[in-house]
Amino acid sequence: MASPISAANAYASIAKLGADPSSAVAGIAGGPGKAETSFTSVLKEALNAVHETGRKSDTQAQAMVNGKSNMVDVVTAVAETEVAIDAVVAVRDKVIAAYEEIMRMPI
Repeated sequence: MASPISAANAYASIAKLGADPSSAVAGIAGGPGKAETSFTSVLKEALNAVHETGRKSDTQAQAMVNGKSNMVDVVTAVAETEVAIDAVVAVRDKVIAAYEEIMRMPI
């Protein structure tokens, strides 16, 4: 059940970046100062959390096939994976929309 916590942490990190965009630029540019969270690291953490959630879901499904798990655990794991993947797809869609908007800007 760690995936909702991971998702909440990822959303909190993204919200923090949205509140102070200069910290994201400094983190990406490798500027001096305190340790700051970059968009890249937030994205990597979110993708790793989704990957780990999917792995747990697969493990639960395999345990169910072998008769070592119950259906409730499998359904819960699959639902958590679906929520995590939906969140990643939503972020991807926003990034694509932002890219398309930037490409439409006149030079």
